Amino acid sequence: MTRGTIQSITLRWKQPNALLQLAVLPIALLLTSCATQTPTSKPPRPTAPVVIAVPPAVSTPEQEALRSLVSLQDRLYRVAAPLLVNNTELCKGNARNLLGFTAKNKYSYSADFIDAAQKTLGLDERLQIMGVLAGSGASKAGVQSGDSLLAIEDRFLPLGENAERQAASILAPLVNGRSSVKLTIIRNDTSLSLTIPLTHACAFAIDLGNTDNVIAYADGHRIMLSRGMVDFARTDEELAYVLAKEMAHNTLAHPQKQRMSATVGGIIDNLIRMHPDMSTMVGKAGVKAMPQGLDTAADTLALYMVARAGYDIDNAPAFWQRLASQYPATVLNGYTAIHPGTLARLSAMGKTIADIKSKRGTRAALLP
Repeated sequence: MTRGTIQSITLRWKQPNALLQLAVLPIALLLTSCATQTPTSKPPRPTAPVVIAVPPAVSTPEQEALRSLVSLQDRLYRVAAPLLVNNTELCKGNARNLLGFTAKNKYSYSADFIDAAQKTLGLDERLQIMGVLAGSGASKAGVQSGDSLLAIEDRFLPLGENAERQAASILAPLVNGRSSVKLTIIRNDTSLSLTIPLTHACAFAIDLGNTDNVIAYADGHRIMLSRGMVDFARTDEELAYVLAKEMAHNTLAHPQKQRMSATVGGIIDNLIRMHPDMSTMVGKAGVKAMPQGLDTAADTLALYMVARAGYDIDNAPAFWQRLASQYPATVLNGYTAIHPGTLARLSAMGKTIADIKSKRGTRAALLP
């Protein structure tokens, strides 16, 4: 897994929505044997057909691992979409014009997963749309997962091993000062030109960490939720609570205030690999515990983000209480260890939920 997806893209380890799922069906070859018949007074007994069953294709461990992670990414990006699109007022200087999709090719994965990416996801040398941000201009223009990128504003996009990095350098200046861009795609072997309205959204990259540790990180620009955290969240709204909390930390510049941006950035770089080096994740991996004041401020902003995205806020305190109970601060590689002020956080959440409901009742703007 590599970082660095096209900037058009808020959602980083690419996604999913309707990725090409390979349905492998067993094939049976039915052969009827032929026998030389000898005249007899009795009719010949029919020869039983010989059935040769060809076993279904066996998935490699790499293919299974990739399918599993892509499924988790699909959920992560889907839940993140309304948080990113509906909170530009709260993201302050972190809102940008975005194309609203993610793209990858087979070289976007580590060398031992290139074959799996080609066979499982249908990727090749050309960048392919992996996911479209719900509510974005790309979605409204009809961009679909599986479309291959050919050109933008009539500039052909690169192919091969460095396609993502090179495409990002082409795309970044094109989205500034424009309301839309012309995108040329290939769909079903046919070239199509689409006008893509740019989407103003919170420009936080969303990463999936390849670890069972129940943890989440923000480095000032990126947000990473681990596989363990995504699995821990029972509902989409619970997943939204964690995403919004990390968005709030970034918006409030908490990684910079804690002087943790570089440390957390390195952790994210490691955990988004297909084979992260877990020897570096001993204890809290060098991450300072979040001070109570900063943490409660992030909880307050996060609940407003959750409400503005249309998710239910009432169950937030119960979720964080369950997380702290199952993974207390003594679990050093878990979330509570770096967010230890649970009681203060729960108290602040109760007050914020009451404030949000009061503003809804008077139809006041949902702003903290």
